[in-house]
Amino acid sequence: MGSGGLELPPGDEGHEGSSADVPPGTVSLARPMDAAAGAGAIGPELDWDADAWHEVRTRAQRAGRAYIWLNLVEQRLRAVVAAVLRPIYEPVHGDEWVVAAAGPAGQEWVQRAVAVREVSRRKGYLLDPADDNVLSFLTLPQLRELMIQHWPCFEPYVEERRDVELALDELEVTRNVVSRNRALSEAVLNQAERASARLLESLGTGGDVPSARRLPVDAVEELVGDRYGDVVAVHPDRVRLLRQFPAEDIFGGARRLDALGIGLNLLVQNFSGRRLVRLAESGCRVRLLFLNPASSAVKRRERELGIKRGELSRSVEMNILHMRRVRARLRDPGAFEIQVYDETPRFTAYLVDGDGSDGVAVVQSYLRRTRGMEAPVLVLRGGSRVVRAGAPEDGGLFPTYREEFEAAWADSRPVS
Repeated sequence: MGSGGLELPPGDEGHEGSSADVPPGTVSLARPMDAAAGAGAIGPELDWDADAWHEVRTRAQRAGRAYIWLNLVEQRLRAVVAAVLRPIYEPVHGDEWVVAAAGPAGQEWVQRAVAVREVSRRKGYLLDPADDNVLSFLTLPQLRELMIQHWPCFEPYVEERRDVELALDELEVTRNVVSRNRALSEAVLNQAERASARLLESLGTGGDVPSARRLPVDAVEELVGDRYGDVVAVHPDRVRLLRQFPAEDIFGGARRLDALGIGLNLLVQNFSGRRLVRLAESGCRVRLLFLNPASSAVKRRERELGIKRGELSRSVEMNILHMRRVRARLRDPGAFEIQVYDETPRFTAYLVDGDGSDGVAVVQSYLRRTRGMEAPVLVLRGGSRVVRAGAPEDGGLFPTYREEFEAAWADSRPVS
């Protein structure tokens, strides 16, 4: 007799009775098949195949990035609300200043936050005494409500109310998706990252890394930058690099540009001569170091790539001629230097503002049978790289490539 008052069928055919003898009201229970008879053929399929694992990992990666941005925004907004409203309400209402600031319009959600705080206290969920306050239990929409209700108090510190509201509106979709562990599309994630960066900028947290004007500090880099030295991005090829980091973003506004490679196509073919002239006339000093198109190293590289003899050398020569025409248009040709070297090329590197604390470098190694367009790309942040507080200042890759450039430049000869 089962626990529900129903009679269970016999366990196997060896027992007395058969299916014909089963009385009415008996519940039939499915039995797992013997392993030798083909386990797994009956019942739900619990294993995940490779596609399923790829999907859940992609979801987790996107949700993780979004959570970091949302966490930063919420912490910053909470700090701003406390800094502005606490001095107004705390002298009169003490620890209940958040309840007072919410006012009659916010009584429902602020009391809910008070209740959650009490439950967390009783169950030991408050691990940090600094979180034992009602403000720590307010959600992003509730913090926004406090800010909008008291906008005249925030207006002296935040320039545009509309910008703040729009950014928080865009983040609300992402917040709901992440909080419920649903799928987050790449487009929505990108929108959330842009909105978060805008909002943090509006709330007065502009990046203190000098190179952030050219290569914005990513939220993940800000948190785990010490794990990867000064490498801030890795792209499988140059096409994907330019899709996310266009040539204008790399070279535009540079005050110094040093480049070493075979033909320097990333610069020559993706940044117009007119822009180079304007860049140099605005004070940027340029040093370009090409592989000598007449050297034996070019011929070896042609054989490695399996291309026709003379094809690579002609391409390099055309790039040099193009840069010479740019130099000829300048009032100060000495600020735009072109030289060639004869050694075996090992890598191509573009060092932007590499002499200061806000440098950015784009580096590719030369692979034996892979053209430069198809080779993996590293993006490096020079100068003061982002590390956690108290982390040791170990050397990164940027100084290594800068030293290699200077050594190659010293051994090269100018192009007239």
